[in-house]
Amino acid sequence: MTEITRKNGYVYLIGAGPGDPGLITVRGRQCLELADVVLYDYLANDRLLAHARPDAELIYAGKVGGAHNREQAQINELLVSLALGGRVVARLKGGDPFVFGRGGEECEALVTAGIPFEIVPGVTAGIGAAAYAGIPLTHRNVTTSVAFVTGHEHPDKDTSEIDWDRLSLGSGTVVFYMGVKNLPQITANLMAHGRRPETPVALVRWGTRPEQQVLTGTLADIAESARKAGFKAPAITVVGEVVRLREKLRWFDNRPLFGKGMLVTRAADQAGEYSTMLEDLGASVWECPTIRIVPPEDPTDLDRAIGELHAFAWVVFTSYNAVQAFFARLHELGRDSRALGPCRICAVGPRTAAALAPYGIRADLVPASYKAEGVVAAFRELNPVGERILYPKADRARDVIPAGLAALGAEVSDPVAYCNVLPDAVPAGVIQALEERRIHCATFTSSSTVDNLARLLGENRFLHLLEGVAIAAIGPITARTCRELGLDVSIEPEEYTLAAMTREIVRYFSVTS
Repeated sequence: MTEITRKNGYVYLIGAGPGDPGLITVRGRQCLELADVVLYDYLANDRLLAHARPDAELIYAGKVGGAHNREQAQINELLVSLALGGRVVARLKGGDPFVFGRGGEECEALVTAGIPFEIVPGVTAGIGAAAYAGIPLTHRNVTTSVAFVTGHEHPDKDTSEIDWDRLSLGSGTVVFYMGVKNLPQITANLMAHGRRPETPVALVRWGTRPEQQVLTGTLADIAESARKAGFKAPAITVVGEVVRLREKLRWFDNRPLFGKGMLVTRAADQAGEYSTMLEDLGASVWECPTIRIVPPEDPTDLDRAIGELHAFAWVVFTSYNAVQAFFARLHELGRDSRALGPCRICAVGPRTAAALAPYGIRADLVPASYKAEGVVAAFRELNPVGERILYPKADRARDVIPAGLAALGAEVSDPVAYCNVLPDAVPAGVIQALEERRIHCATFTSSSTVDNLARLLGENRFLHLLEGVAIAAIGPITARTCRELGLDVSIEPEEYTLAAMTREIVRYFSVTS
């Protein structure tokens, strides 16, 4: 399919999958990136909107307060209107557009209006949610057939079109969509038409998401169990002997951090990496960037140091941000890694060392202790008397390194390479999650992340919202800042890395849960 030009209206009907944003197809993501307008549903994960162009218009067509924001006819009209206006539209629908997604109705409206379109299939909820619950819909030792059925037929129908006789007889798996409200009628119909009362049943709510819930029972008791548990939509219902395999095949909701809410406070361009680490262990993650990295207002000192790189024996990098800021400025000045010449490189920790690799640089020294004091200790063994050392730093960096190296007889230049500034505000979703006590652990990877969150929230609100939340600090300096602000630190790894902190978080919740 060639890229659609702006002057031609076009509509992509894209299956967003059941919830996990990683389940969108490659083609679906490509189409999102092409769109002028994204029209998205209640069940489409908001994180998929990050794939849209920065200038794309985003229109919500889902539910507000449990009621539909727009009726189907209104959505059809909007799609037609946008496309006739020459816009390329991505219609992002939960699950698959053609499996209980009303995609057929929308396509009929487009055909009538003469608007070209493309269907991009998605992982339907009946397949995705069952898989994430550890339930194979078919198994050659159990059943070789599966049926997908709506549990909520059109209200204008006089009689049901569901063939209860065929669904109830035999050993086939039956998957009901949108059937929680009608669960008593569904189970009663199945049993009345011959399905055994002891047939296993599973309800899967918010399937494939970190907040997934699974309730199991039998046709005879699942409706009452759901009522007592307050089990709500959106959910699918799986009926059949394959449900018995769940306890053996569970893989998603038995991960070590499943059901735990995590607050990630790293800079916006770095939060995603750590969020993924935690989500892979089952956590629900709220990102709250407390730092925005910007260049210094006056780069004169850094430019002067870069101009004299040939005279330095060492360059010391203490963070990923320092590496990125230094090489960005080097590029701005029309130079590249060759300017480092004979300089040897010290990187504080494996992550900082890894940040150098894309520039063709391998660290000559990685101190055993990944903090400023570790740098000074490592250089003490090297006896740097008379050597010039460049330390491109953050605007609020401690003076441990320049003071410590100067005391060893080195000549230190420490120009500011980047500044940590305060974001505009804490995202409203983070505030709500903290107020509702859905966040169980707050992670801090530097003193700045702690200080800035306290400044953004205000000290009293900061302490109130984090009351009862486990605090994870990446190292002793960060932990000390937490304690100075009134927080109790529960998690502090011996090794100052994200991987080590994650291991300690898992260990903590394995004991306290």
